[in-house]
Amino acid sequence: MVLTTLGRCRKPLPLFEAIFDPKKEFVLSLVLRSFYRFLSVLAALSMVAAFVAVMLGILGREFDFNVRGLDAYAGYAIAAALFLALPETFLHGDHIRVTLLLQKLPTRLRTVFEYWSLGAGLCLSLYMAWYACRLVMTSYTYNDISQGADATALWIPQMAMALGCIGFALALADALFARIQNREFFSSSSETANIE
Repeated sequence: MVLTTLGRCRKPLPLFEAIFDPKKEFVLSLVLRSFYRFLSVLAALSMVAAFVAVMLGILGREFDFNVRGLDAYAGYAIAAALFLALPETFLHGDHIRVTLLLQKLPTRLRTVFEYWSLGAGLCLSLYMAWYACRLVMTSYTYNDISQGADATALWIPQMAMALGCIGFALALADALFARIQNREFFSSSSETANIE
């Protein structure tokens, strides 16, 4: 039995069973979670790169040497870390969510509200991913260069933003399909961590 909108159960349609085969679903879930983990590793490396850039700037002032564009590189690394960490933090429920409001709603209204919020979030994240990819392509096509002292091709740091936005859109789509199938998406420890 499959849970449909508003919580009523009925026999699943053959097309629905073909699309949401549990074996394929498990493999897809593993691939997506591995992708989220890969992006979080890249985010951690970006934070280390930001730390190294800031420390080089401090050491440069102390020992009188200058590396051009360190401020810009630190900014690129922090922005990359922010966007690349979006899917994994969403998976663990570390984004700001309205769990207190959801817990107070009746079951049917809660179901409708969860579908609406996941659907709206998916639409917004898809637009954000499309725009980020378009920005990378535009910067690459016109050979857009940073105005700072680093003179970096802007499509390189913008790629991290686009990759993070794509991962976030995939995470929201994964969460929406998990909700449709009435299976858990978020980590079990996230609910208790967000109620304060």
